[in-house]
Amino acid sequence: MQKAFDTAGIHGLSEAEAKRRLQEGGYNELPSTKPRSFFSIAFGVVREPMFLFLIVGGVIYLFLGDVREAGMLLFFVFVVMGITLYQERKTERALEALRDLSSPRALVIRDGLQKRIPGREVVPGDIIVLAEGDRVPADAVLLSCTNLSIDESLLTGESVPVRKTACGPEADSRQMERPGGEDLPFVYSGTLAVRGFGIAKARATGMETEIGRIGRALKTIEPEETPLRKETGGLVRSFAMLGLLLCLIVVVLYGFTRGNWLNGFLAGITLAMAMLPEEFPVVLTVFLALGAWRISKQRVLTRRVPAIESLGSATVLCVDKTGTLTMNRMSVRKLFSGGKFLDVEDGPAGLPEEFHQVVEFGILASQAEPFDPMESALKALGGYALSGTEHIHNNWTLVQEYPLSERLLTMSLVWKSPDSRDFVIASKGAPESIADICHLSGREKKKLGEDVDAMAREGLRVIGVARADFRRNDLPPGQHDFDFRFLGLVGLADPVRPGVKEAISECRKARIRVIMITGDYPATALNIARQIGLRDPEETITGPEMDRMDDLQLQERIRTATIFARVVPEQKLRIVNALKANGEVVAMTGDGVNDAAALKSAHIGIAMGGRGTDVARESSDLVLLDDDFSSIVQAVKMGRRIFGNLKKAMSYILAVHIPIAGMSLLPVVFNWPLVLLPVHIVFLELIIDPACSVVFEAEPEETGVMSRPPRPMGEPLFGRRVVLFSLLQGISVLAIVLAVFLAALYTGQGESESRALAFTTLIIANLGLILTNRSWTGTALKTLRSPNPAFWWVVGGAAFFLALVLYLPILRDLFKLSRPHPADIGICLAAGLVSVLWFEFFKAAGKLREF
Repeated sequence: MQKAFDTAGIHGLSEAEAKRRLQEGGYNELPSTKPRSFFSIAFGVVREPMFLFLIVGGVIYLFLGDVREAGMLLFFVFVVMGITLYQERKTERALEALRDLSSPRALVIRDGLQKRIPGREVVPGDIIVLAEGDRVPADAVLLSCTNLSIDESLLTGESVPVRKTACGPEADSRQMERPGGEDLPFVYSGTLAVRGFGIAKARATGMETEIGRIGRALKTIEPEETPLRKETGGLVRSFAMLGLLLCLIVVVLYGFTRGNWLNGFLAGITLAMAMLPEEFPVVLTVFLALGAWRISKQRVLTRRVPAIESLGSATVLCVDKTGTLTMNRMSVRKLFSGGKFLDVEDGPAGLPEEFHQVVEFGILASQAEPFDPMESALKALGGYALSGTEHIHNNWTLVQEYPLSERLLTMSLVWKSPDSRDFVIASKGAPESIADICHLSGREKKKLGEDVDAMAREGLRVIGVARADFRRNDLPPGQHDFDFRFLGLVGLADPVRPGVKEAISECRKARIRVIMITGDYPATALNIARQIGLRDPEETITGPEMDRMDDLQLQERIRTATIFARVVPEQKLRIVNALKANGEVVAMTGDGVNDAAALKSAHIGIAMGGRGTDVARESSDLVLLDDDFSSIVQAVKMGRRIFGNLKKAMSYILAVHIPIAGMSLLPVVFNWPLVLLPVHIVFLELIIDPACSVVFEAEPEETGVMSRPPRPMGEPLFGRRVVLFSLLQGISVLAIVLAVFLAALYTGQGESESRALAFTTLIIANLGLILTNRSWTGTALKTLRSPNPAFWWVVGGAAFFLALVLYLPILRDLFKLSRPHPADIGICLAAGLVSVLWFEFFKAAGKLREF
């Protein structure tokens, strides 16, 4: 048997020395994919169809001898390329920030203090503390360990965890060996602690580790082919094929009817540019990347992009009570011993003698430097209530530890007093398990259950404490072999987190059901549920009851259940699967190794960032950095906002391309003068691109976004309703712009004057579409009062450059326009606003609902 680990007396590296080693040896990481360079991004942009069309158009203008027009088109290539580069870099910066957040963590000892640091900052010589569920951050030699087993399948391919032993005094001189095999004193970077505890000294980091030598790469956030990406990709392909077909028809029709094939090619290119909605994939990339970044501002890290798509569909939130709904800051509030209860108050007051032993042995059954909040609370109570008494044993020697197991929820530590040859064993754990090892009679167990329920009804977490003495030197293999004596019960309070009650209320309004999962007694969970305002808290299922149900029975009971009590982590997977079988979209929280399967199975797995294990984080879609339930609700709210704004942007893109394509196609079909040329399309794209990727992305959430039911899982961006209103918006703008053009043309104003009026009307109508699509429930006047600086930048920029094009002779000639009169501008302004006015009437009349 190995000694239980104890970090007392270990100093570790100083911060100054660690910093020096980090500067010399570099970060503890393997080479990852390098960020795309400026030239790489630029080359990718030039290969896009839109830019190829621009270049071809410029070449045709050169053949026609129009050097200025060709120069203008090629200039726009660089302008639009600049916008695209800005969008790409903004997306990459957001992803880089997420990669930094998702870096594995490590618990090290420096300057005698334990501290958690990013795994990439571990240096050779660091003292690493390993616990169950931790990912080993570096190749290291074990100084001490207790029941430590490591999953080395990443390196060896063997799925069975291997047992580890401590190296002892020769730790500094012993050479590292290759992984594989039992009872080696070495642990390796990237492997996983599946049981026990250990203290290790880092030997190698980064490329010098075993995983570095075999060229394995650590997981990073990678782009994924999401359902939305597939949908938008299909739409772009469909539009591209239709645009190419119409382009060929226009070229042939123009060439045969007008006899000018070069101008026919220009007309065809113009139509193809108008038909190509290349903004779809750009908008999706920007929204999801910046959405993940915005969610991280709510203290929630997105590890998998599809989770953003699922957030707005969540119908059930399954959350752990301890640490998520509560603070996970335990304090002892009640003691039971010798048939008596005692309320414990904070402060230096002492305890009656009959309660000394239950606190004394509760402390002895805890780690010397506790991580667990319950053990910290016991030690804090002993620090002021037993200080100066014979019940504090700082000079006792820890001999052996019997850890918690799935079958027996008790932990026992064996101690040796310097004044005695006997061993003293202290045990604490679940009251029923303590009753088991104490071999209480049926009547005694029933009485104990009543006492436990009395404490649990006050919202306390209850643990039992026992002691045993042992005189032989050969310690037995199991805890049942000791003659334990029951000492009493400890009731610990864990206050509810601030804001949880309000967040629960917000979930109720959003038609999201909250289910509390806890290992505590039903009475304890019921008390907390009432404090936070959980609906129907009496609907409770216990772990033992679950074991007696088949899957169909559980699916039926879970429709109304609000609390799952006395649940072990392995049962979470059954809860998730039962909810999914009932058609629910499930978000599940977890923090331990045994939670990984449930986190993987849930639609949205949420790992705890503060107290969660690395394996739980790696199995999850989201990581809750502050372990706060309110952050989950804010993430759901942000998910609804992202999807709603994405729909608005896509609806706007579809609507605005209809008048552009129509004004490119109809003049060719009816033998009118061309209205739009490639240079006009590019000018419009300079408004469309930042509008759909910046204005709509920055739009605040709609009022009442959390008062609507979750959207159906898999709901497409372009449902019938969205497509219908987008088409109506686009057709109404097309009709108004066409009317302005024809009215000017047939009143004798000439080709350039008619084109100027139609183009100006189209720009104003475009800005009107942006404004009206910012909200599908609030009117434009109300939306204007909603802060969105990006909108005003787009409007101001469009107005400024339109004025330059209309009134600067060199630009006016390049755009083939005439100078409009003030009255003409008024007509264009009125016509552009009228084209979207009907949509505002629909909103004001309440005929529309939000996405």
